[in-house]
Amino acid sequence: MNRSDGRTGGRAGRWSAVFAALLSASPAVHLSAQVPDTTSAPPPLVTTGAVVVAIDTVHRVRPMGAFLRSLLVPGWGQAVTGRRVSGMLFAAWEGVSAMMTLKAKSELRYLQETGSSLAVAKRQEVQDWTVLWVFNHLFSGAEAFVSAHLQDFPKDLKIRAFPGGVGISLPVPHP
Repeated sequence: MNRSDGRTGGRAGRWSAVFAALLSASPAVHLSAQVPDTTSAPPPLVTTGAVVVAIDTVHRVRPMGAFLRSLLVPGWGQAVTGRRVSGMLFAAWEGVSAMMTLKAKSELRYLQETGSSLAVAKRQEVQDWTVLWVFNHLFSGAEAFVSAHLQDFPKDLKIRAFPGGVGISLPVPHP
């Protein structure tokens, strides 16, 4: 945005560059041609007494780790817990609220320089977008924390309404 004195808004450009750099720091995505050959033997299982535990359960993200990741970059904690769509939604809303906050701040500066009476309303808009930006960080962290706790929750659990009340069904594997 060009100002009345001919300078361009450099602060918004720097923040958008920092934001773009943070969003580009993501784990590597493997394409189907890059995935190792899994047609050979299945991965070995680790046995502990009578309980058989798959190796991939060792690498689950801890709830506090997911919380801190999403607090730093909203959507990151969701992505590492396997909830990529919700992670993308948090990241998209982060971008919208961040850019709208910066845009409103730039407009507020312009209105203050020109002595406009609309500066009071614009200041309120800046505060509103800032609150939404902060709320997105906190809510993303809380949602990632809960998602990390529920990683091992059975996905086949169903709650159904019956004529006599509510029922829960959970498939039990047969030996």
